[in-house]
Amino acid sequence: MADAHTTHDAVILGGGLAGLCLALQLRREFPELDIVVLERHRHQLPLAAHKVGESTVEIAAHYFEEELGLREHLQQAQLRKFGLRMFFSEGQDRLDQCTELGVSRVLPTPSYQIDRGLFENFLGEEARRRGIDFRDGTTVRGFELGREGELHRVRCNDDAGEHSLACRWLLDASGRAGLLRRRLSLTRDNGHHVNAAWFRLDSRLLLDEWCADNAAWRDRCEPPERWRSTNHLCGEGYWAWLIPLSSGAHSVGIVADEALHPLEGFQDFARARGWLARYQPALSRAVERCADSLLDFHFLRGCSYGCAQVFSADRWALTGEAGLFLDPFYSPGGDFIAIANTYICMLVAHDRAGRPLAPHARFYQRLYFSFYQSTLALYRGQYALFGNALVMPAKVAWDYTYYWGVLCQLFFQKRLGDTVLFAELAPQLAAAQQLNERMQVFFGRWHAASHRRNQAGLLDQCRVPWLVEINRGLRDTLDDAGVRERLKSNLALLHEVAGAIAAMAMRDGVPVEGLPICNGPPPALYEVAAAAGMAPVT
Repeated sequence: MADAHTTHDAVILGGGLAGLCLALQLRREFPELDIVVLERHRHQLPLAAHKVGESTVEIAAHYFEEELGLREHLQQAQLRKFGLRMFFSEGQDRLDQCTELGVSRVLPTPSYQIDRGLFENFLGEEARRRGIDFRDGTTVRGFELGREGELHRVRCNDDAGEHSLACRWLLDASGRAGLLRRRLSLTRDNGHHVNAAWFRLDSRLLLDEWCADNAAWRDRCEPPERWRSTNHLCGEGYWAWLIPLSSGAHSVGIVADEALHPLEGFQDFARARGWLARYQPALSRAVERCADSLLDFHFLRGCSYGCAQVFSADRWALTGEAGLFLDPFYSPGGDFIAIANTYICMLVAHDRAGRPLAPHARFYQRLYFSFYQSTLALYRGQYALFGNALVMPAKVAWDYTYYWGVLCQLFFQKRLGDTVLFAELAPQLAAAQQLNERMQVFFGRWHAASHRRNQAGLLDQCRVPWLVEINRGLRDTLDDAGVRERLKSNLALLHEVAGAIAAMAMRDGVPVEGLPICNGPPPALYEVAAAAGMAPVT
């Protein structure tokens, strides 16, 4: 059956987070666009135990709030996140007896913990309210890509039978199914081999009560609600997450380097419980107290992968996990959905204006892959550091500065497609990317040479003024001159931070060739030292 012999402007394969957000963004930017979203799952979706990927960071949160207009839902129906928090707690019975890295109060720019079932139900309803043809319970059976201006065609099934749709833009948001990526053999091994297992418990894990007899530890955070953080319990080669959901459930996961902790050690609930008992006894006890409230269990071998192409001048594109995926740490999935969707909307705008697509598709893809490669460097070969309570906090301080100072600025200030800006700052941006890659290699050397220690206390990132300010500054609205000045200032700050960290590492006898070195102790040196465990709040 033909779809009423209608040619649609855009057909989106997949109505999960990436696909529904793309549909909403297209509708906001092009109100007259004829958009169809095909989703195999039927709505309403189950709460809590629907999909993994519940934590957001600043780009994704800003995208949901500002670009899609979902602020009210996020503030009323989801949880405000209390930042990323790490405990270097391998083998520890009590979290107050190990190094903790995090914030004592919520930073200015918000992020959220997302119940994916609740959120995607809302997105589906919102899509229909905004006039988008959202077809849940519909399975894609096949598609043919149009060439040289021809239309694309999609075959799908629903309760009414088989349908054929024609469209100008075919946009793949099918998640790890990767319909276009697999058809076109675009998947690439990126050299980062980690596995994950996760489960949801229908119970709140109130981490602040695990050391209830230590009032000073509990009250070190204002308010004392560590449970609202994305909590990471860490050891060499792995980390375990705890993410609260607004439904009252809690998400628990294990992510590990395949070479250090094979998936077979935790790939079902029984083995995961045994694994936690061995490596993270405090979390193990909390899980055992409510193990009978298990909602689901899943595992995934090979979380991370790359892609050879995501945008095409033939009017197809990939977004979200249909294209590529980095790693769950730092929760970049929502960010890369936001960035890909924004580039897709730019390409649609060029198409509607009659401009040639090829140069824009190449330019946007080159930038997108540059962001991907820069972020991949934060993960690849770095999992051994997760148990190091000296080096890992310094790495997190660096990674935050790089993320908030460069990529976030480009997104928040709507400069992802600013060709003039990228041409003007190309040397500085390239130098920053190269410095980041050198710093990630350096952290590995420092880890190998460092004297391990795990001093009880909070490494409070709120005591690092430049980190707090760079986070606060994300909310500024800047003109052209202000954007350039902000980026130049942040790029200079990166060199200062790198020099301060290198100066600290020299105490451990770590070679620092190729890195800037501070001559004398600038203020940033003391601030980085505090963030990296030289002066914890005990």
